[in-house]
Amino acid sequence: MMKSLLVQLFITFFKIGAFTFGGGWAMISIIEKEIVDKHGWLEREEFLDLLAVAQSLPGILAVNISAVVGDRLYGRKGSVCASLGTILPSFLIILAIAIFLTPDIIKNNPVVSRIFMGIRPAVVALIVAPVISAAKAAKLNIRTALIPVAVALLIWSKLPVVSNPIIYIVAGALGGWYVFSRAQKAAGDRKGGEL
Repeated sequence: MMKSLLVQLFITFFKIGAFTFGGGWAMISIIEKEIVDKHGWLEREEFLDLLAVAQSLPGILAVNISAVVGDRLYGRKGSVCASLGTILPSFLIILAIAIFLTPDIIKNNPVVSRIFMGIRPAVVALIVAPVISAAKAAKLNIRTALIPVAVALLIWSKLPVVSNPIIYIVAGALGGWYVFSRAQKAAGDRKGGEL
């Protein structure tokens, strides 16, 4: 049973890695559909929490999310299987391209150029879809939507002090810890008052 879960993890992430263009964000909606909707391995909120962890880790988002999901489902072995499943298709495709296609063939071939031009709009849609899905699952309202919009604008501004995303990751973690600890303290005070 558990070995079959490792095989399923590898196959699932291999398919995602093989058929998704556009990097980590383009993969998120497909990973969510596979992990949450199709297999039911995680709840949507738990997936979003793991996505937040994966984003805050250094490295490639697609590999990070596969590693944290694999770890959550089957520990270290699950993490390795899911990560290998994500990495292997890209490695094999790039190896094949390096062996069979030269840069001149890619650059001067109108068919290849048209294929890449056709992929671009699909990649944009694949990036936008998880943003909308995450916003719905996080139950953003007008007031809470101001935070990601403000952070995006500050990062986009390219001002040296405020354009570093690490500042917002740390601030978000500290803010979440503060709000959560206050809510727990308030719940404890209410419980104490009831006794």
